[in-house]
Amino acid sequence: MMKHLLTAVMALLLAGLAGGMSLAEDRPVLRSQVLTLSEIVTVGDFYSNAGLLGSKPLFRSPDMGTSGNVDADVVAARARAAGLEFASTDGLRTVVVHRGATRFDRDRLEVLVRSALAERNAGIDADSLDVRLVQAPDEILADPKISDPVRIDRVDWSQSSGRFTLNISVAVEHGTRPVTLSGTAVEMIEVATLAQPLRRGDILNEDDVAIIRLPRNKVPAGAILDADEIAGKEARTGLRPNAPLTRNDFRSPILISRGEKVTVTYEMAGMKLTSRAQAMDDGAKGDVIDVMNLHSRRIVPAIVSSRGQVRVHAANPVIASLNSEIN
Repeated sequence: MMKHLLTAVMALLLAGLAGGMSLAEDRPVLRSQVLTLSEIVTVGDFYSNAGLLGSKPLFRSPDMGTSGNVDADVVAARARAAGLEFASTDGLRTVVVHRGATRFDRDRLEVLVRSALAERNAGIDADSLDVRLVQAPDEILADPKISDPVRIDRVDWSQSSGRFTLNISVAVEHGTRPVTLSGTAVEMIEVATLAQPLRRGDILNEDDVAIIRLPRNKVPAGAILDADEIAGKEARTGLRPNAPLTRNDFRSPILISRGEKVTVTYEMAGMKLTSRAQAMDDGAKGDVIDVMNLHSRRIVPAIVSSRGQVRVHAANPVIASLNSEIN
């Protein structure tokens, strides 16, 4: 019987210890820092394990986007008054309360302007707009509980001058606040320029090309946007750096120079005739130049095929000019 009594006593002690441990684990603990999105800070914001009392209000939050310190003794006293019996300071002197906000700094406002202008102007890429804010707050704080805290109410933009005005509404604690943004927005495009000067006749290499952004209204017609278009081509004239390049600045490399002796090939069904002639013009591959037969002195048009070689279309009446030098 004594054995059964000891067993019962031990069971009671263990149960008491377990209850004490459970009570300690469930005890409310004061947080040193509180982050809230609401205008009211509750018991549950300050204390873990607040249970059903967690939603009871204790203090008003600081303004959106700011922080404030609260005396820990005051927090504990108010929590106990709200019904949280075991609320204490847990060794803290103060509690820091942070109130969140959706922040729009100048960079984010510029992104907002780009998107608004691009959405309302077909064919404009938002990333191509260079936006400069002239009239705008350094920062806008919006209600973080709103998924889209900024509404665009009106957009005015002159693409010729670049000037814009945006009227927006910002979600705040109670309702919305009107804000005006103004400045300039210029559409920029990337164009190919030279990183170093080229002389007439120089062949363009990859290292010679640089890409710069220029306002679209300052880019000349025919400007090169893709440097691959002119890779390996020859400068028609001397070219300076940092100026937009155009297709007229380059040509295919000259294979035949004016005054050069060339071989003329005339092909027709079952027959190929060749003759010697003198080039009357410079020519790149595929160019049509005049050549003069060295014997007959007759001038005919021919297509440059390779260095020192030209060919004549079968439709051209040049048999007579070639017959004295047939191979």
